[in-house]
Amino acid sequence: MKVLLINGSPRAKGNTAYALCQMAEVFANQGIETQTIQVGNQNIRGCIACGGCAKAGKCVFDDAVNEAAEAFREADGLVLASPVYYASANATLAAFADRLFHSTRFDKRMKVGASVVVARRGGCSAAFDELNKYFTISGMPVASSRYWNSVHGGIPGEAAQDLEGIATVRELAKNMAFLMKSIALGKEQFGLPEPEPAAHTNFIR
Repeated sequence: MKVLLINGSPRAKGNTAYALCQMAEVFANQGIETQTIQVGNQNIRGCIACGGCAKAGKCVFDDAVNEAAEAFREADGLVLASPVYYASANATLAAFADRLFHSTRFDKRMKVGASVVVARRGGCSAAFDELNKYFTISGMPVASSRYWNSVHGGIPGEAAQDLEGIATVRELAKNMAFLMKSIALGKEQFGLPEPEPAAHTNFIR
C-alpha cells in the first residue's frame, strides 16, 4: 500500500513538513509506503479551463501536476498538507490540487483522503474545509482523527511543541491506515459500488 503526501508549504523543512514526517513514521510502522512531493516552493499556475486535459489525458502545463498524477493513480491514499494563509490553503497548493483532480480522469473512488493544516494561530478550520472538498467531490472517503487535523507553530520547529496537534496527525495516520486496509478487503470481497448514471444539470434551465 502507498500514500502520497503533498507538502504545500514553501518551506521544505518547516512545520508542515514536520507534521507530514510524523504521519510518514506512523505509516512506515503500519507497513505502508509513502512518497512526499514538495509543491509549495514550485512555480505552479492555475487551471485555465482550456479542456486540453480531456484530449491529451494530462494537463497541458507539464509541471509537478503531471509528475504527481501517476503517483496519485497508484496510491491508496492522499494527504494534502498546507500552511494557512489568510484562512486559506497556500495558493500554490490550491492551483496544484485544482489541476491534479481535474486533469486526472482515473477512478478516485475509495482512495482515502486526508488534509492537514498548519498555522501560527487562526484560520485552520476554513483551510481544512477547503482542502477536504477535493476528496468529497471525487468519491474519496475522508479519514478523521480525534480533533480537526490542525497543527500550530510559527517559526520552523515550533510544531513539535504542539503535543495535541502532533498526536492528532499521528492518530490520523493510524486511522487512515486502518481505513485503507479495510477498503482493500472490502474491494476484494464485494468490489466497488456501482456508480449511478451521470446526470449533468445547471441552474439556468
